[in-house]
Amino acid sequence: MDVVAGLLDGPRARGAFLLRSHLTAPWGMRIEDESPLTIVPVLRGRAWLDPNETTTTGADDDGTSAAPSGTGGESGTWVEAGDVVLLRGPEHYVVADSPATRPTVVVGPNPQDCRAIDGGPSEMTTFGVRSWGNDPAGETVIVTGTYPLDGAVGRRILRLLPHRVVLRRGEIDGTVIDLLAREVVQDLPGQEAVLDRLLDLLLITCLRTWLDRPDAPGWYRAKADPAVRAALRLVHDDPARPWSVESLAREVGLSRAAFARRFTALVGEPPMAYLTGWRLDLAADLLLADDAATLAAVARAVGYTTPFALSAAFKRERGISPAEHRRRAA
Repeated sequence: MDVVAGLLDGPRARGAFLLRSHLTAPWGMRIEDESPLTIVPVLRGRAWLDPNETTTTGADDDGTSAAPSGTGGESGTWVEAGDVVLLRGPEHYVVADSPATRPTVVVGPNPQDCRAIDGGPSEMTTFGVRSWGNDPAGETVIVTGTYPLDGAVGRRILRLLPHRVVLRRGEIDGTVIDLLAREVVQDLPGQEAVLDRLLDLLLITCLRTWLDRPDAPGWYRAKADPAVRAALRLVHDDPARPWSVESLAREVGLSRAAFARRFTALVGEPPMAYLTGWRLDLAADLLLADDAATLAAVARAVGYTTPFALSAAFKRERGISPAEHRRRAA
């Protein structure tokens, strides 16, 4: 498994929230669902997206940014049909028909928690299966897909992504977007599983596209270094092996010092820190994938000699115990 395959093997949507919104101007929504990761493909029309929880004071009609009126560090941007946006939570954001439109609706963490900002009835209504908005014939149609748990998408992905990634029409294959757009309004046997897998596929497609951009993270350069690439493959393929800096350096034909220096420079963290993070990411996934798996079995699978050692590392790095991680997912 190469470094990119190891990263992309993380997404595992479980009961993801998906909604197709049909909107006629004027409309504006403040999103406070605080999901770890949200994917927003634009199917029709255009929308203004502001990461500062408030609309801007103005923007050129054909511009992609404007000075925000909020206090955040990023500007708003237009997104149009065929574009896809990745939004890393838990920060709130605003999506509207125009930078001049103030939000009138707040969407909270609960899928049913949609309310008017002024406390009155919401202008948004349900049209059918996973369809919602203020006009079923609206000129703007977007799909919102959210990963409700960071364990489902993998902390490694969340750590490397900026708060917002905008992929423009033509950068990614629209086939996956079209398929998700059709399936999101279906109500067939096994539909939740179908939608979960389609959301994973769209995310992976977006991540692959982003990794080919010049602004991709520095560790992605590791694929061009044979020694670091080989070390990553060893760690990914056999995480349970008792690796050390010395043993990895020996496997790739470098001195300990040279290997540690090159690995840290390219990947962004020392070899053992990367190994620990990889093992704990795998453990988090295994704990959710099989409810019957014991902590001891998971510990052995990811390279910890005892369940106590895994539990201590898990709590130290993630702030919760493996048992609590399972309870939260449930």
